[in-house]
Amino acid sequence: LFLITHYTHHNNTHHPNQSMKLAASSILLSFCILEQSVETYAYSTTSSKSSCNEVHVTGASINRKNFLLQSSAAVLTLNTIAIATPLPAEARGRATLEQAYDRYTPRINAGGQFYAKDLKAIIAKNDWAALAAATAEPPKRTKADKAKADGGIAERAAQAGQFSDSRVLFAMDLYAATFSDNSVSAKTKAMKDEVEALRKVVQGMHTSARIALGEEKAVEGGLFGFGGKSPSQAELAQKVRGLYVEGGNAFNQYVYAANDGLPVTLERLPYL
Repeated sequence: LFLITHYTHHNNTHHPNQSMKLAASSILLSFCILEQSVETYAYSTTSSKSSCNEVHVTGASINRKNFLLQSSAAVLTLNTIAIATPLPAEARGRATLEQAYDRYTPRINAGGQFYAKDLKAIIAKNDWAALAAATAEPPKRTKADKAKADGGIAERAAQAGQFSDSRVLFAMDLYAATFSDNSVSAKTKAMKDEVEALRKVVQGMHTSARIALGEEKAVEGGLFGFGGKSPSQAELAQKVRGLYVEGGNAFNQYVYAANDGLPVTLERLPYL
């Protein structure tokens, strides 16, 4: 029993349930050995023809049936404790992390690839229509969508820009939340801060593209420090290029935070 207790204490930190179950099984085995030993002792020390199911040792009566029932109850209690013992937070969240990784990282990686190549080329050419489309949100649900089998979800999702909030940033937010349990962790907060920075960049790019296309006017008080006047195409292009650099830094900072402490079984997110 000493060895069992020592082994359980030594391994409890890493495998609490396994250790408790091992201890319970070992204790049951010990009880059975002890019961057999007591019975053997009784046979060797008594000359009476009393039933071997009733053993007398130093004046105390031990009934074999009651002994085994009490032993079994003790083992069941220990097994209940072992099952009820909560797993470490890392073990509880491992399955959830892997599911979230498989669900959200493909969208994050695809968004990063688009940002590094396609979006860079769009901005370099001052292609305002393409920029507006790349950062556009899907249209709101209409009455016609309600008549469709899926409520128009698939059709509207396809209209989301390749680096829009709905397609990329929303997935980044959900993946960041995976690294928190009962309260928001520092890792989740760091990742969400970068997503919020990216969200402002995407909104700024989209607004700039619409202003350049004449679909929207600069808000009162100025857009990006342009004052009350309508910015020129050159000024909009310069501002969008600055936003692109800012967004790229935020994306890479997000990736750095996401990869920090990630299990070795999961592939690291690539930088831009």
